[in-house]
Amino acid sequence: MATDALRITYIGGPTVLLEFGGVRFLTDPTFDPAGGEYKNGPVTLRKFAGPAVAPDALGGFDYVLLSHDHHMDNLDRAGRSALGGAKRVFTTGEAAERLGGNSIGSSDWESHDVAAPDGHVLRVVAAPARHGPEGMSRGAVNGFVLFSEDEPQQAVYISGDTVWYPGVREVARRFSIQAAILHLGAARVKEVGPFHLTMTAAEGVEAARAFSNATIIPVHFEDWAHFSEGREDIARAFGAAHLEHRLEWPKRGQTIQIQLNG
Repeated sequence: MATDALRITYIGGPTVLLEFGGVRFLTDPTFDPAGGEYKNGPVTLRKFAGPAVAPDALGGFDYVLLSHDHHMDNLDRAGRSALGGAKRVFTTGEAAERLGGNSIGSSDWESHDVAAPDGHVLRVVAAPARHGPEGMSRGAVNGFVLFSEDEPQQAVYISGDTVWYPGVREVARRFSIQAAILHLGAARVKEVGPFHLTMTAAEGVEAARAFSNATIIPVHFEDWAHFSEGREDIARAFGAAHLEHRLEWPKRGQTIQIQLNG
């Protein structure tokens, strides 16, 4: 089975198209154009850049991996419209209740199997995530782990919106992660508080050390006003840790391939 390579098409923000084992997974769909403002109570999120690839130009996808539905930088209006194109939307239990339809909610470590075109089975595991400091609820969020039932040593991790905390470290302990797609950018929203809500560059370095055999693919560090760290900050932190060789930067609108060597 061809799970020794992962193809990643970077659409923008948290949105990527993953081609793994012949199955196409779309993460956190955000397809609205640039310039959008999204109010949620006292918070207004502002979008600076539109998608590099429109939904109808993707060539279709099989499943959506939706870390959470209640923040518009992870599921915007056009992204929500795209959900109907999936066989299933894997997400949190809270999100599945709100979305209904083709969505399936999962708790931490719960898994679902999907059939690959060659008849093999891919497993989708819900991974823990914490969207901010301990003790402050930001609503349920999932990360995800993907692997072939026949080749569990070649696993892919998508962090979703999370900070670095023991739940993420546990993912590294349980699975042989060969590619880690990390939501970085150190998101900060002043109306919520001064703390970061997604991984800082320094926390990305900690994750890279824990996922010691993984290529690190940074996403969700640009395109929105609430990110306090960008590409230069991430590159600087990894360079200072002598881990810059572990980074693989996605290319907007293009497809890159990551070899998995489990």
